[in-house]
Amino acid sequence: MNYRKLGKSGLKISELSLGAWLTFGGSVEKEMSKKCIIRAIELGVNFIDVADIYATGKAEEVVGSILVENNYRRRDLVISSKVYWPMSENINDRGLSRKHILESIKDSLKRLKTEYLDIYFCHRFDYETPIEETVRAMSNLVDQGLTHYWGTSVWTAPQIERANAIAKSEGFHSPIVEQPKYNMLDRFIELEVMDTCEYNKMGVTCFSPLAGGLLTGKYNSGVPEGSRGATTDFLQGELTQENIEKIKKISDIAMSIDTTVNQLALAWILRRKEVSTAITGATKVQHVESNLESSNINLSKDIIEQIEDILDNKPQLPGSYIY
Repeated sequence: MNYRKLGKSGLKISELSLGAWLTFGGSVEKEMSKKCIIRAIELGVNFIDVADIYATGKAEEVVGSILVENNYRRRDLVISSKVYWPMSENINDRGLSRKHILESIKDSLKRLKTEYLDIYFCHRFDYETPIEETVRAMSNLVDQGLTHYWGTSVWTAPQIERANAIAKSEGFHSPIVEQPKYNMLDRFIELEVMDTCEYNKMGVTCFSPLAGGLLTGKYNSGVPEGSRGATTDFLQGELTQENIEKIKKISDIAMSIDTTVNQLALAWILRRKEVSTAITGATKVQHVESNLESSNINLSKDIIEQIEDILDNKPQLPGSYIY
């Protein structure tokens, strides 16, 4: 496993990490969750990403109990959680107000059975709360030792820039990381978001690196019964014939270099120096082992160019205006 620095901080995280979205505490039973976490840590993963909204708190509970039951040293792991989404019908149990942030982190720490988080993310931007209030509250958490660092998740470039400007002008702790969606089929962050993060010396922790399973190739011959594509609308807009044809061609490239399409897709993400880690999900131990092998894959310029020709979706800057 290789490790990368998280932005301007001295914190180093595994370039492939394990996330609990849509898996632990939900579709994956605890015993299998335990096997996946144990195997990931054995293979060098030190970053585990959770959120309070994942399975409405159950993901945090499962991860926390597994880590405690297996006697992992807390200092050997980097654990994150997030705040924003409603956790109850209470009108104040949502958003990024000081009240919700301070109360939510205490609930997350209790569920995770730990005294502190390494990273606490603002899980979306809150248009109803002054951003100054949010930045101050997150900075206070760092001062209190409840989290070592804080970050943003799915924020726009201007929102990220504004948070950094406020932190700088007021002497607050600034965000050190953004967590956006990023994969071969969804590349919008390559323009403003990545540039803004690099300028502010923030790391990037990508979620959905395999496009909800599309980039594993399991949909190449149709939609499997019981799969996410068959039972939910999660892949709506992405599960198209055009994308399937692209993935089939990407699969051929993977075979030509003796790897799998999921490993190639993850290595493609890690080609970007701005990326600190790709957060992978797993429902089986085999998924963990297969995904983590991509840490040792270095893509040649020729392979990257072949992939680029197939994808044909690189974000473009707006054209020049003619006055």
